[in-house]
Formats: sequence, structure tokens, C-alpha cells
Amino acid sequence: MSSEQVIIVDYQAGNVESVHRACGAVGIQAQISAHPEEIRCADRIIFPGVGTAESAVATLESSGIKAALLDFAARGKPLLGICLGAQILMEHTEEGDQDCLGLLPGECQRFGFDDPALKVPQIGWNEVHFRQNHPLLKGLASGLEFYFVHSYFVSCHDDRHVLGETTYGDRTFASVIGRDHLVATQFHLEKSGRFGLQLLKNFSEWDGTYAQ
Repeated sequence: MSSEQVIIVDYQAGNVESVHRACGAVGIQAQISAHPEEIRCADRIIFPGVGTAESAVATLESSGIKAALLDFAARGKPLLGICLGAQILMEHTEEGDQDCLGLLPGECQRFGFDDPALKVPQIGWNEVHFRQNHPLLKGLASGLEFYFVHSYFVSCHDDRHVLGETTYGDRTFASVIGRDHLVATQFHLEKSGRFGLQLLKNFSEWDGTYAQ
């Protein structure tokens, strides 16, 4: 891993420092960068985020990072999205009626419940049930709990892209998604203790190939 250029994308969407610390905890020598050319030429990308999709996509476009991410993805190198970063990988989100990167077919929808006890956003620990074997999930058991903070959830157009799912209220949603060299988690793996760190370590060892 030491010879790889691992970039954590900084697009003014928070939590990059906590992701950087988590990387250090599992031996990943990552660099935080907002420079499009560094992102474009990286060997491995971590694309985190918190906040609103509308402002995040506007920043990605104005900074040149969106084009760099698309160029990076076209090279077939491993990319990991986290929380808002996962949502922005999709084609569209209801939040601000916003087009996103379009790297995975699907959209993001907002939670809506009749039960006032079900708070939005969902904040806290919840179970993730794995639906497929994937190198990202190596050494982890289905049903473990991870830490969530989100009001919107991913809806994949192709069920084969759902690697894990979670239930909140009466809604079961994709909480781990992936296709080819792209993977993403709706939960914050950097805030999910040793199981989140295991996912991050697995990503660092993954060569980006996955036969679905």
C-alpha cells in the first residue's frame, strides 16, 4: 500500500479528517486533496461526505473535481464512497432535484414516515445484512451494526448492485452498494468502530475486481 497514491477527496463536505485518521489506524497512507489532477491520477480514491447533495454537487462542478472523478472512474481504479459520497455516485437525488455523477444507475430518495417516533434523519447504530459476498466485506458477519446519519437513501435500479441492506422503520434500503471497481456505504465506516475499520482495511487491499 505504501507505493500507492490514495486520495481522500476534499470538496468542502466535512469529515475528511476523521476519514484520514481512520485510514491511519489501519495503515493506509492517504492524502487529503482538492486538486483535480491529483484526484484524476490517484491509484485509489475515498470519496466521503456529509451535508446536502445540492451544494456538494455545485462544489464538485465549480472546482473541477467532478470531471476528475469521472476521469478517475473511467480508469477502473478502486473507488469507495461514504454516506453523501455514496449518494452522489448515483444518477439523481430527490434532494434539490439534483443530477449526480451517474456512476451507478439509481437515485436517492428521502425517508418519509407516518410514525412520528421514526426520526429523520436516521442517526445511530443499525444492522447491515449482507446480500452478496464481496472483497469489501471479507471477515465480517452479516447483521453487524454500523453508524448512520442520513435523511436520504440509495435506491439502485439494478438489484445486483446491492451488496448489503438495512431496515429503518418500514423501509429496507441499500446500505452497501457496488459495481465493478466502485463500492460505497451509506453508513459512516470511519465512525463504526472496529467493523468499520475492517471495511476500510479490506478496501485498501482490494484490487478493484469483482465478478458479479
